[in-house]
Amino acid sequence: MQAPPYSTARVDVVRIPDGATEDLIAVEEPLEIRIAGEPVAVTMRTPGHDEELALGFALSEGLRPRSARPPDDLAANAIELDATDFDPERLRRSFYTSSSCGVCGKGALEAVAVEAPRVQSELRVDAAVVATLPERLRAEQTGFSVTGGLHATGLFGAGGELLVLREDVGRHNAMDKVIGRAFLDGRLPLGDAMLCVSGRLSFELVQKAAVAGCPLLVAVGAPSSLAVELAGDRGITLCGFVRDGRLNVYTEPWRVAR
Repeated sequence: MQAPPYSTARVDVVRIPDGATEDLIAVEEPLEIRIAGEPVAVTMRTPGHDEELALGFALSEGLRPRSARPPDDLAANAIELDATDFDPERLRRSFYTSSSCGVCGKGALEAVAVEAPRVQSELRVDAAVVATLPERLRAEQTGFSVTGGLHATGLFGAGGELLVLREDVGRHNAMDKVIGRAFLDGRLPLGDAMLCVSGRLSFELVQKAAVAGCPLLVAVGAPSSLAVELAGDRGITLCGFVRDGRLNVYTEPWRVAR
């Protein structure tokens, strides 16, 4: 497996007891997202698929983007969004989803409810198919295979076929890239598909799945309490600890056939 050249870098490392050598590590660089030439956000990400990342970010923040492109000044690590009805103050008020800076649970749930209607999809998937998704995701993670330092999100069809996979140092960025790709491909809302993530299930990831209209979200790790609460509120089937043929279904279990 060979990772994309922009996602890895070579560094010196001392391995004990083997001694000095080189290592491949995941690249992390800032991306400035602009609207109408005005910087609105900076995210630390793995370079690549930056237009998708900006589009997915905008959709998750309740904006209505039309397109994304390099800025007119061709600045490195920057993307210009064309977004309808952009309100800078509203966007600043909407940054409530990062678990690193604290979350007001009730306010956050109410805000997501405004931007993401309850998922009405009638999708049903066999538990045996759901149980294989993390394995299928891991098998295609080329960046993780050589660095051990990248999260991934995969978009899967109802039969378990992988449609899109993106990797990034930030799990939320990997999700944004997949949602941005789905937007460009005209797939939104994702009523007949599943999302699988490589780590734990946070409120932020459930929020993004809700905005994308995805009915089933899967992870190899554990969910947080607010992730479970939001998934139940938005009608999303949330599956955690999906490994070794087993899974825990926390919300809307009727979608997983046993």
